[in-house]
Amino acid sequence: MTQPPPPPPNQPPQQGGFGPPQPPQPPPQQPGYGYPHAPQPPQAPPQQSGYGYPGRQPNPYAQQPTAYGQPGYGYPGQPTMPMQPQPGQPGGGGRKTNTSLVIVVSALVAIALIIGGGVWYAKSGRGDGKQDTAGSSGGGKGGTGGTSSGGKEKVPADTASDVLFKVPLPKANDTVVTSGSWITDKVYAKSGVARITGYDPGDGSELWTVALPGPVCAAANHVTSDGLTAVTFQPKMPKKGSSEGCSQVAAIDLNAGKRLWTKSVDSGDRAIGLDNVTVAQSTVAVGSTSGGAAFDITSGKVLWQPKPSDSCYDAGYGGGEKLVAVRKCSDRDSRQLHIQTIDPTSGKVISEYKMSEGIEYASVVSTDPLVVAADVGDSAGDGSGVSDYFSIDNRTGKLRTRIAAPSDSYGGHCDGITRVEFCQGIVVGNDRLYVPTEEKEGSDKFSRTNEIVAFDLATGKQTGQRADAGDGYTIHPVRMDGGNLIAYKRPPYDKGGQVVSIAGGSFKETKLLENPATGPGHEAETRMGPDSAEILFSRGRLYMSAVYAHKPDSTNGDEYLVVAFGTGN
Repeated sequence: MTQPPPPPPNQPPQQGGFGPPQPPQPPPQQPGYGYPHAPQPPQAPPQQSGYGYPGRQPNPYAQQPTAYGQPGYGYPGQPTMPMQPQPGQPGGGGRKTNTSLVIVVSALVAIALIIGGGVWYAKSGRGDGKQDTAGSSGGGKGGTGGTSSGGKEKVPADTASDVLFKVPLPKANDTVVTSGSWITDKVYAKSGVARITGYDPGDGSELWTVALPGPVCAAANHVTSDGLTAVTFQPKMPKKGSSEGCSQVAAIDLNAGKRLWTKSVDSGDRAIGLDNVTVAQSTVAVGSTSGGAAFDITSGKVLWQPKPSDSCYDAGYGGGEKLVAVRKCSDRDSRQLHIQTIDPTSGKVISEYKMSEGIEYASVVSTDPLVVAADVGDSAGDGSGVSDYFSIDNRTGKLRTRIAAPSDSYGGHCDGITRVEFCQGIVVGNDRLYVPTEEKEGSDKFSRTNEIVAFDLATGKQTGQRADAGDGYTIHPVRMDGGNLIAYKRPPYDKGGQVVSIAGGSFKETKLLENPATGPGHEAETRMGPDSAEILFSRGRLYMSAVYAHKPDSTNGDEYLVVAFGTGN
């Protein structure tokens, strides 16, 4: 299942736009996400398609950058074949580690990072190793309306929000990946063009900038308790139509605004491309078809390395509280995926589940509890990468249950081809799997809506819990907040988006935030669809950000790297 290249930056998506359905004559744009292709009264003005605003295509993620960046600009479109075992070397699925990995340390790590006219030398201790997924650090002072049951997010007295800040989309001569956004107690951080910038979470003032020699390729989804994360990036800015390879990995101190170290993994006479990066406890793990490694997140010390002479290789890792490898093993007759829970510090295999032969790719949805998604037999048919979910016991490696999720009934997307830990619209918590249903017609023939449903990870059966989006809205799981599920509601053209907290037991929805229905803030929100942008919600604030920049085009109107909303109480 390949991913085609994105549309040229100076051309809007074929079905983008946001606004009421268009007149019957060919309009400048087709109806936007969640709208049917049907004529509407001519008095409705045509709206411009927004950057990052997806069309209703079989695979809305086909326009997304891969871990290498954008296909068609010197990036590989398919994973290369794994290294074959050398004569006399054993095969099999066991992990062999080799701590004699040759590490190429970038000379740039010795250069002090100039930030806002000053130099940051702040240090950060490792802490207790606990961590939150991106955007999950809730709490803080809220409004007077109380607290939603089981979570840290406050219910404000007034849920109406305003735009807190907007960051313009950076200019680029080519399509450039800007994946990566994180939130800590002190900072909201976002990748730009060959840089990561930290912003004040409330007013968006720049706190620091970490310059990188080349564009970001992939960003870890997780942040340690003391604000550390990791990215992979190119060693220098590529020429148009080419790539320098995603060979560099770095740890970033988000609170201090500092690059802690930069490393690469050497294979013979070259540094290999790194498809995936994650953080688990105090370990940074990178993997690819050509090899990988694990580093201490604070020091950059090599902890372990999968041995490249095996007939198996680690395609990538899922992080968080635990570390899980998707390991591909092959012989002359078959290929098989091994889902391994491993010790982050030693690389030792704790448990292993072998998926059925013929499943080519898998994505790690959650490591604790362990849930893996796969498109079995390419049966999804919509490019979503998901036909089934596998609930696996971390301790024993035994399959708890398998959940069928046919694409004509359920939404959500995973990219297990190059990004093992990339799933959107799917959340795990309370030993439940929360997924959106596919869209359906609302009460008006031109409106769309859907629901979120829950599956029990022990039995594989639906729990009967359903959260309705409301007419004209579509609802998308974002993250857990204690025992509650945080979800974003994509609005109809004449309303603002909402963030709601869904109680884990009753599934009662509590509104936490509602965005403006008109004005610049509304326009900015419509350009950041939940299936084409990064969405974080923390302490009553909603952050929406773009995943790539491109050459400026005046026909697209104002475009933003970040749009943030908050209630102000």
